Amino acid sequence: MPAASTGEYRRRVRSERDGFLRLLAEPALARQRVLDEVVSANAGTAFGREHGFARVRTGEDFRRAVPIRTYDGLAPWIDRAAAGERGVLSADDPVVFFMSSGTTGDSKKIPVTRRFMRTGFFPPYYTAWATVADHYPDVLADDSTLNLKFDPVSRTASTASGRPHLGASQVDLGTAFGEPLSAEPGSRAVWGELPVPVADTDHLEKAYLRLRLAVEHDVRMVVGINPAMVAAVPYQLARWWPRIVKDLRDGTLGGRPYGSPNPHRAAGLERLADMFGTLTPAHVWPRFRVLFCWTTGLASLYLPGLAASFGTDVVALPAPVAASEGFVAVGVDRHGSGCSPALGAAFHEFVPADDGIRADSATMSFEELETGQEYHVVLSHVGGLYRYALGDVVRVVDRLHGMPRVCYAGRGTTSDVAGERLRESHVVHALRTALRSGGLAAHNATCRPVRPDGPDAVRYEFAVSPRQALNPAETVALARALDDGLVSVSPGYRAARAAAALAEPVVHVLTADAFAHDWHARVGSGIRPAQVKDRVFQRDDDAWHRLLSHTVR
Repeated sequence: MPAASTGEYRRRVRSERDGFLRLLAEPALARQRVLDEVVSANAGTAFGREHGFARVRTGEDFRRAVPIRTYDGLAPWIDRAAAGERGVLSADDPVVFFMSSGTTGDSKKIPVTRRFMRTGFFPPYYTAWATVADHYPDVLADDSTLNLKFDPVSRTASTASGRPHLGASQVDLGTAFGEPLSAEPGSRAVWGELPVPVADTDHLEKAYLRLRLAVEHDVRMVVGINPAMVAAVPYQLARWWPRIVKDLRDGTLGGRPYGSPNPHRAAGLERLADMFGTLTPAHVWPRFRVLFCWTTGLASLYLPGLAASFGTDVVALPAPVAASEGFVAVGVDRHGSGCSPALGAAFHEFVPADDGIRADSATMSFEELETGQEYHVVLSHVGGLYRYALGDVVRVVDRLHGMPRVCYAGRGTTSDVAGERLRESHVVHALRTALRSGGLAAHNATCRPVRPDGPDAVRYEFAVSPRQALNPAETVALARALDDGLVSVSPGYRAARAAAALAEPVVHVLTADAFAHDWHARVGSGIRPAQVKDRVFQRDDDAWHRLLSHTVR
């Protein structure tokens, strides 16, 4: 954020946060206003006419008129809009189609209209930065934030009608939607748009160049949203520091002439690396303060250790509970995971996670959610998504201002080979309790059901990268504790174990850098870093075998 506009930016995000909080005092009214806007603005569209929007007055009317759909269910309308047909899903034409950053790497086309951005996107988007502006204003200055998610490209993909089709982090929101203050912290730093040529798909080289530039500055915050991107930074520094030092000493950037040689900084980093055997973020940026990313799911297992690698008293602030399709909740204080409902962003509905989700599922509003319970998310907004099953599960953490605060609990899909119906949150819970029972911590973990050769029952195998070396007895104890944890949290798993349909799990102990190495392999194959997320259930055979190649012998 340019220094001249930092004050204006702080005023804007605080103003949006104030409006966001006012809605929490009148949730029913806020929800009705969103529904009224959704149906009245789009009653004349193809979708609105087919589903009788003109007759919708209440949430119950809306539920009767529109079934819950996944992306595939809405795809015929989305494809028509992407092909250039007007008035299909929304009265105003999409300006851009966001590319989904889902775990499968598929390329969904999420229509994004000006009206949606004005009413459903920018208010929670700005609100998300208000806590940073309140408590860590120094990180908003130019070159104080390393924003890993900001990834401008020289060439953009497009739909059949010529509309841009790219990730939300690749869109110039200021130019596209007339919001000059929408540039995120770090996006206008010297590493925001790289000053040397690099292929759009060479994501590892782009990551190197950003680090090479950032080590010459007083970085105090890293923005990743996807925590796996943040977790890659210590690994990259340890792996690339000799190249960084050479570039600094030579006055080059990726081997190309850039700026002036900086032998003093090069020598300082080299001394630190010699002293400690490697470079960590804490060595490079001693005044580091904030990690901004998702803090739940598998990240909850490794964030304490990751934050420590950036320095003492480093805080991890939760990124919004959101997706390319829309906002669900946003953090409004320094709570480590709880986010408050984004009531003005969408018409939100919820289905208990244990029930599964169907076209005619009964739904609940935010006010009806219970602390400690988990729910599928269904959202509708004026941009053209109607009763859209987001595919995410949220957990209610507590209540603030009379409304539930939620966190991301995992994807809505289950692993079910013997009736166990394991959700991601079940596995994360079992991992957390099992590690704690042994006094352990982990860099990361994943699992998958495996059928051994012979008559033995299928079992879950865990690949775990612990922060401590484990002896054989500790490895066996960890497997048993995982089994106990899954039995305690999942009735389906408990029944499958009792019926001998599942055998006791097995733990593969991996090296400390196994998951970072695999992240680099996937990014190096051309996948955008934002799309390479932690995987609770590892369904990629190649990735599983790559991970097991790092088993500690």
